[in-house]
Amino acid sequence: MVGLQGTLGRWLPAGRPGWLWGAAALLALGALFGGAWGWAGRRAARRRRRRLQRVGTVLRLVVYPVKSCRGVAVGQAQVTPMGLRSGDLRDRFWLVTREDGHMVTARQEPRLVLITVYCENGHLILEAPDMKELYLPIKLPKKNPVKTCRVFGQDIQGRDCGDEVAQWLTNFLNSEPYRLVHFEPSMVPRKSKDVINLFRTTDEVAYPDCSPVLMISEASLEDLNTRLEKKVKMENFRPNILVTDCGPFEEDTWKDILIGDVELKGTVCCARCILTTVNPDTGILDRKEPLETLKSYRLCDPSERHIYKSSPLFGRYFAVDKTGTIRVGDPVYKMVQS
Repeated sequence: MVGLQGTLGRWLPAGRPGWLWGAAALLALGALFGGAWGWAGRRAARRRRRRLQRVGTVLRLVVYPVKSCRGVAVGQAQVTPMGLRSGDLRDRFWLVTREDGHMVTARQEPRLVLITVYCENGHLILEAPDMKELYLPIKLPKKNPVKTCRVFGQDIQGRDCGDEVAQWLTNFLNSEPYRLVHFEPSMVPRKSKDVINLFRTTDEVAYPDCSPVLMISEASLEDLNTRLEKKVKMENFRPNILVTDCGPFEEDTWKDILIGDVELKGTVCCARCILTTVNPDTGILDRKEPLETLKSYRLCDPSERHIYKSSPLFGRYFAVDKTGTIRVGDPVYKMVQS
């Protein structure tokens, strides 16, 4: 305050009444802080203008540590800029590759969906029918080489997980030699925008197809199953967030979503491929259903064919605007500008 009085002293002639000092002090404080307060006030006002409309409830949260292997259902998860995280398990941070680094998914090796993955005492544990459990340290030795991998036409690094898990995967799949790699936080992510141009330059992923979060409603699955002779499961579609208490395909219209303290931005719908025809219980690739039925009623509008081509749509991709924690049972709100 001494410094402020000294400054005001240059503005006010000596002998002015005390109330002028008070008025001048208020004017000075307004000049100093008014800009910041005004900005904060405008920002708060913008947030207040967003009306919350409840559109559903989180029914299930799933992290898929190894791309194309079984997911891990969790009661709560951190939502990071690059997807869901539960402890050491991060969504699609491990990837099966050929020896030349090209990714391998259940499109090429359907039996990958039979591999169960979980985490215990700093280890990733793999289980599969007629196979001994394999324990893999999550923090790999630095002597393990970093490889350049190829995921949907993009280069991305991964640290090789070693010969033991490579042999385990090769034996189980009864295939050519395969490797497992792990994406580490110091590595450079892939840009979602390089896969689908409608993403923002800030949206990034490790080994997911293109988006940090995939959301589907329970009602959409129920709608599909009314049209199928043989019902399918949500595991055919591998969402991170399953939502209930809404109508079929309402998720397609959600743009700005609030769950817990997490804000998500809807980007594009998920264009479906033959991976949906892999039976998650048997690992057998059907190549027909549910894809053919989806094509009968879930093709995009002709104006969007440059995005989705002839693929049917099921589920919606979301980018992360604000990180935080979400839980099963959390209400899902659509943020609407008032």
